Formats: sequence, structure tokens, C-alpha cells
Amino acid sequence: MYSIADIYKIGFGPSSSHTMGPQRAAELFRERFPESVRFAVVLYGSLALTGKGHLTDYIIAKTLGEDRVEFDWEVTVNMPRHSNAMRIRGFDANDELTGDWLVYSVGGGEIEIEGEVTREAAIYVYPHRTFADIAKWCCHQQISLVEYVDNFEPELGTYLTEVWQTMKQSIERGIHANGKLMGVLQVPRKAAMLYKKGTPSLRLSSYAYAVNEENASASSLVVTAPTCGASGTIPAVLRFAQEEAGYSDAAIIDALKVAGLIGNLVKTNASISGAEAGCQAEVGTATSMAAAALAQLRGFSIDIIEAAAEIAMEHQLGLTCDPVYGYVQIPCIQRNAVAAHLAQTSCELAEQLCETELVSFDTVVQVMYETGKDLPYAYRETAQGGLAKHFNNYD
Repeated sequence: MYSIADIYKIGFGPSSSHTMGPQRAAELFRERFPESVRFAVVLYGSLALTGKGHLTDYIIAKTLGEDRVEFDWEVTVNMPRHSNAMRIRGFDANDELTGDWLVYSVGGGEIEIEGEVTREAAIYVYPHRTFADIAKWCCHQQISLVEYVDNFEPELGTYLTEVWQTMKQSIERGIHANGKLMGVLQVPRKAAMLYKKGTPSLRLSSYAYAVNEENASASSLVVTAPTCGASGTIPAVLRFAQEEAGYSDAAIIDALKVAGLIGNLVKTNASISGAEAGCQAEVGTATSMAAAALAQLRGFSIDIIEAAAEIAMEHQLGLTCDPVYGYVQIPCIQRNAVAAHLAQTSCELAEQLCETELVSFDTVVQVMYETGKDLPYAYRETAQGGLAKHFNNYD
């Protein structure tokens, strides 16, 4: 598996796959072909269908030059390798082709370029790729999951300190912000209102709303956890836990390590891309990560941590990705708040029922991926199914 740092990317939303990924592709293309003075960009599948709401064209044009890019939106073409596909062509001053890339934005801000090895084997950090193998290794070594991560990434804590600070800052900005979110939906911000109500339950919800409203505004830094669309669940659960139980920042960093390990396993063995496997791959993974983080904070065993992550994912199976008008606003923001509560419940159930659980985390990840592949295309970040199809308030 790759570094856990890949799960937690700090950047601007509203979408890791539709904004961060295409931006990275455009930056790399510009670096590789500096002689290019004009660009032709074709967006396919989910990138074409929801790209306007996710600011895909905006970020590409901003990166390559607004007056130098022409876009073609192939909404009916879905590439077999991944729904988030784009082609970038560059031309020099003589209108000669400088470069031609087919790029896939595979989730969490990661990209793959057709015909190129974008990562070398040496970048692999962890020798294991299943929870069962990790747990077995930890048992043999008589170490915890945190110690497992520290063994292979001893410097990770420094970066996660920055991650945690960014998460807290996004919450703080969000719970004090008012007004409406960008876009035609004109969705009013709700985090501040929920926070002012003061009840513990609504406070937890307000933190998730805060981060996701900041993400939807695309104007301030957030952390992919594991994606932008699912960025609110983990910060909400961790800040609420810290306030309620007084956990130190050091303990929170350890919890982020365990959560990152869970996210890494999903990314390695399945997908964290809503366009590939529905929102179960994004918010479902975030819920598992948050439940595992909370179990770590409470000092639970590896078995209970696994059970918490498994229960959280099991009850998100089949979750569709149906953003209204392609914006990460409805149902994405509220979905993160509900997921934060589900993560808490999953952790509590795991503590009591761990010994009776029959489904492993590895199994539920496999099932999630199979379910995602079986979901009709309309329910995988296309804005063509579910709420996106039936939302007529603004038509």
C-alpha cells in the first residue's frame, strides 16, 4: 500500500476527483509540454456530466490559461477503465501537436495517465494489503495498529499534525460562516445555526456541516478524508470526541493514523471514487475511518477497531452518489453529518458485539466494491439518477 499521507490531501474543493485530480493533470501536462500555447480538453463520463457543478472546467482553465483552452463535453462516452476520464492535447505556436494524454482521475485527487507508470514500486510503503494480514503481523510482533503505522512511516505524525490543524480550522471557519453556497441551488449554510442550538447531537452535526460547506464553497482549505465530498465526517467525530472526553492532540494524531490505514485498505482493494462505486466508496469509507479512529481513541483492541470499521461500512452498502446538479451540496453535506453519527454508533456496537461479529472488514470492502460495480451507471456521480433526477425545485 502507498503512504497514508495520500489519503489526507490538503487542498481546495469542491471535489478531489473532479477538481484536485484534473488540476494536477493540467499542472503535469503544462510542465511536461511547456511549449504548448493552446490546449484542447475533452471530458468524458462523470467528469463531463458533473464537471460544471464540481468546477472541473474552471480549475483546468485557471491552470492552463482561461483564453488558451477549448472544452468538449462527451457526456455519453464512459471510458471502460474509469468514469472520470479526460483527454488533454497541447499545441505549439505553429499549431503542431505537443502532447496527447488520456488521464483518469481515480479518486482522492489521484490521477493515472494512460500508457505511463505514474508511481514506482519503490513508493509502496506497507507490505500488507488486507486487514487480516496486518492484524496477524501485529499479533506476531505484539504491537498496536498505531505502532504498525509508525514502524513503516515514522515521520507521518508531523504531516498529520498539519492535517489535524487544517481540519480544525475548516470546522472553525464553517461554524461561524453565514450566507449561501455558490451555484444555482443557492443552498443556505446551516453549520452556524446547528452549532448555536448547543445540543451535543446538533453540535456533532454542525462540525460535519461546517467542513462540507467550506468544501462546497471552494474557497478555503479542506482535507480529503478520503475525498473532498466525504471530508466532514472524520473531523466532526474527532473534534466532538476531543471536546467530550478531553483527548490530546497527540491521541487524535494516532487516531488519524488508524483511520488512514482503514482508508488505505479500501483504496487498495476497492475504490474511494463515487464515480466508480457510488457514495458508499466515499462517505461509506469515511464512516469506517471515523469509527476506527474513535475506537482507537477509546483504547479498544484491534479486533474491536476492525468490527467498528466493518459495521460502519456494512450499513452504507449500496449508497448511491447522486449530487443534485452535480454540486457537492445535496445530499453530500447532510450525508456527512449523518455518517458522523453512524460512526459513533458503529463504534459503540463494536465494543459490545465484537465477539459475535461474523463479517470481516476485508469481506465488507470486497462486497462494497462488487456492489459499486453493480450499481446502475446513473447512480455513480452522474447527476442522472436518485435525488439528482427528481429534484425539480429549481427547474
